Amino acid sequence: MRRARHIALAALAGLGLTGCTKLGPDFVKPAPPPVSQELQKKADDKARQEAARWWRIFDDAVLDTLIQKAYAQNLDLQSAGLRILQARAALGIATGMRYPQKQTLSGSYATSYQKGHIDSANLAFDTLWEMDVWGKYARGVESAEASYYASVASYREILVAVLAEVARHYIAYRTAEERIAYAKRNIAIQERVTRMTEIQFNAGNVSELDMQQSRTQLYNTRAALPALELNKIAALNALAVLLGTTPETVRALVDTHDYAERDRLNDFIATGKKGTMQLIADEHALLGADYVPEPRFDPWRPIDAQLLTQRPDVKVAEYRAHAAAAQIGAKEALLYPSCTLFGSVGLSATDRNPVFRGLRGWGSLGDNLVVAAGPGFSWNLFQYGRLKNQVRLQDALFEENLVNYSKRVLQAASEVSNALHGYLLTKKQLEERKKALEATVRAFNISVVQYHDGLVSYQRLLSTVEKLTLTQDIYAQMRGAAATNVVYLYKALGGGWQASDGQAYLGEATVRRMKARGVDWGGMLEANATKLPVGWNE
Repeated sequence: MRRARHIALAALAGLGLTGCTKLGPDFVKPAPPPVSQELQKKADDKARQEAARWWRIFDDAVLDTLIQKAYAQNLDLQSAGLRILQARAALGIATGMRYPQKQTLSGSYATSYQKGHIDSANLAFDTLWEMDVWGKYARGVESAEASYYASVASYREILVAVLAEVARHYIAYRTAEERIAYAKRNIAIQERVTRMTEIQFNAGNVSELDMQQSRTQLYNTRAALPALELNKIAALNALAVLLGTTPETVRALVDTHDYAERDRLNDFIATGKKGTMQLIADEHALLGADYVPEPRFDPWRPIDAQLLTQRPDVKVAEYRAHAAAAQIGAKEALLYPSCTLFGSVGLSATDRNPVFRGLRGWGSLGDNLVVAAGPGFSWNLFQYGRLKNQVRLQDALFEENLVNYSKRVLQAASEVSNALHGYLLTKKQLEERKKALEATVRAFNISVVQYHDGLVSYQRLLSTVEKLTLTQDIYAQMRGAAATNVVYLYKALGGGWQASDGQAYLGEATVRRMKARGVDWGGMLEANATKLPVGWNE
């Protein structure tokens, strides 16, 4: 009989360790929905490597430095790294539930008086183990593990967004500089035109109307300059937030590039011609300021259908669906009996009239030893639909996550298509705008010469000056828009998250602060433990 009990207990223990079955559906990676035919391509290895470090195609050392510092200092990334740590702790809790859930050491001592002193003492070690017969805890671990990988994907999603925002605001900063350069050139031109008009008015050659119109144009161009300066300041402040530092620090980074040649083009030299003033010495000075970084690449090269399902936000949706699927089985297990093993080992003794007797009155250790062990079970028989509706709720949540996954893939395809065609169409616009700028500069130079020679009226000169100002500003904006669309394209492809492979998700300062608080993190804060996985967990 005793042997049979031992065999039964051993069998129950084996069930607790291995689990009899795991209820609920096993997760299968959902098939992505169909996307546009133009996106169903496969990029070569070089293009994929390019997409992983896409900012390098701008060949801008300042941008490279900003990207590097943002990766190390961005506060949103630091918060995301801490959420990974939280997910790891939650996974540890779920894993611990597969082992004996209760292991306590308790003791008590009491003395009372009833026809003499009575002392009693108890010391016991109790354990209780709910065995994972139906896979409730195994599914919990599976769900927590999927949530952990979702937190990793969320970190990478934020990284992709941060890198794209750094590039976008840097381009906005350079675009503002280029627009300011054009505005200053036009102010210089219009100041000369105004001085010419004043000379002509004083000589009686033109009316006061011409002079006042020239002044109006000059004042309006000057008035536009503060708004452009504000755009530059806003871009600088945005970069400071992304880098987790001050605007002064960012200004020192972005202004270290050599823009002396660009600034030289803002200096207009007046030269004489037939005794009159020619306004510019170099047509090239009006054609391009070259502040905006301009990538040279084939926009079709990085297009890869596989990259859409590898985007971090799509992986977040996939892992969340996996976590929800595992919870179905965990809830189904509540419908069945829970099997437990319990045990207790302790000492219990009572002694009457212990005064002056010391320990002798407590008896021997063997007489006071209490041992108890055995199996148990509990079953929620009458739950009035509460448990079944928990299963139904979880199944509906899982289905919702599958829908969200399909939606994220379609959104990714839409964003790639928008960015791709946005770049292609902007480049076409830019080509035409460049032709328009060249024609406008040429028309301006001709009008200057002809005006001084008395061949055209002042209104023709004023019109070409106005068109020159507008055309240059639009051209600078289009250059910025073309570069920004490149950023959007690589962001839509999810490029940049690969930079986190094998890197630490917690900064050194964060680790030092957490260790200084004295909380026992075991080895979770060590350098090897805080490194992100390489690639995705499939």
